[in-house]
Amino acid sequence: MDKHFINSVDNYTQFGKDSFDLSKRFIKEINAKHIHFIGIGGSGMFPLVQILHDNGFYITGSDNNATETTQTLLDMGITVFLRQEPENIGNADLVIYTAAVSETNPELSAARASGVRLLERSELLGLLTAFYDNTICVSGTHGKTTVTSMITQIFFDAGRDPSAVIGGKLKAIGGSGRSGGSNTFIVESCEFRDHFLKLSPDIAVILNIDEDHMDYFKTLDRLVGSFTRFADSASKVIIYNGDDKNTVFSTKNVTKNKLTFGYDSENNYYPCNIQNVNPLLTIFDVYKDKSLLCTIKLQVPGKHNILNAVAAATVSDFCKIKPDEISKGLENFHGAGRRFEKYGEAGGITVVDDYAHHPAEIAVTLDAALSMKSMGFSRVIAVHQPFTFSRTKTLLSDFASVLSKADITVLTSIMGGREENIYDIHTSDLAKLIPGAYFFEEEEHDANFNLVCDCLCDIARPGDLIITLGCGDVNKVARKLVTMLQEKYENAGGVK
Repeated sequence: MDKHFINSVDNYTQFGKDSFDLSKRFIKEINAKHIHFIGIGGSGMFPLVQILHDNGFYITGSDNNATETTQTLLDMGITVFLRQEPENIGNADLVIYTAAVSETNPELSAARASGVRLLERSELLGLLTAFYDNTICVSGTHGKTTVTSMITQIFFDAGRDPSAVIGGKLKAIGGSGRSGGSNTFIVESCEFRDHFLKLSPDIAVILNIDEDHMDYFKTLDRLVGSFTRFADSASKVIIYNGDDKNTVFSTKNVTKNKLTFGYDSENNYYPCNIQNVNPLLTIFDVYKDKSLLCTIKLQVPGKHNILNAVAAATVSDFCKIKPDEISKGLENFHGAGRRFEKYGEAGGITVVDDYAHHPAEIAVTLDAALSMKSMGFSRVIAVHQPFTFSRTKTLLSDFASVLSKADITVLTSIMGGREENIYDIHTSDLAKLIPGAYFFEEEEHDANFNLVCDCLCDIARPGDLIITLGCGDVNKVARKLVTMLQEKYENAGGVK
């Protein structure tokens, strides 16, 4: 399983030979390591914890807040400290942290002072990808979680027993990660700060390239250049969207085996005979080089998900999964967590949540929501939590344009994440560009969400579809809103 070690070590020039030795120890001492995770409840950390825990590592971790994820970790028998103190690292011989952890974090400071080995989360993931002979790395500005989930569902249902790291929860595997017994590792691969360049892909998938994380990349050329390097790191094949201009340009000069997918029939794989049975069921054929590969019954909405399914089918076919198994896996796929996920309904009002946080993602998500009016929904109410000041400032007019698609738009305060508001940007700047938008700028988080929920309870009426949008914690609004609506409508059913 070690054939990628040289590539992996090349990616970790700051570690030199220690990276190779560390990789060996991960295999040799699988039942002996004590690994401590700073920010263990994060979406990027949790699947790695699942994999290492399943392989017998002793895991501890810390986080600032109690969440569903931290409770799941406790249920797994993992020690989780709901505070971050120097003593929490204990006798750990490896400490993992994320790029979001401040340099002044008491646990990170203590770990540096003690001399314990430290790895940033993406470095750990990179080392793990080097262990597998069939590492599938799914990249792109949009759709990574969905396509990674689709591929995992197909492989899992086909009995291929994959390992996986996904940015959202997949019901079939009981979470966002799993440790399988095969040499296949399916990995959601994010371009944020070039983290995907630390991976060792056998199969590199590029879904699309759009302007994002520009506080780091600065220019589109630099962003596209990073995807070129990612594509060039593939050992077996590059699978990419032949309809996407930036993606095609990024792979133009890469001399590797290539396969394309897209709507255009000039691609190697493309959909045909699309039948929109209803907004929750689409039937179509996938063609491979002008010949029928398989027929798909897709039970997640939106034109973009047809393309996501074709991408997943392309990867699966390359990996010799039978056409009927591809069809079965995609028919069994009902979405990843926080991807058009239904949270509940009350009084004839339906509440769903979606991770969409970039204008292009919000556009296709709202298009899918608006298409569901044919099922009897009267209005689509979009609830958006802007994430990071830099993205909101840079793409302000684009956000305003796509959010104006909704019948009503409600905006929370901006979630800064890792940033300070040096951009002098506020929710009101976005709201004034969206006709009739409601907005709330209270800095205190819970108070802000309470006001948003109160507003929604006042304006929502039977027949509405309310969708919360954002990559922060706006899904808390969805959960709270369902409860409030159930209390408002005495005869409402429970969360479904």
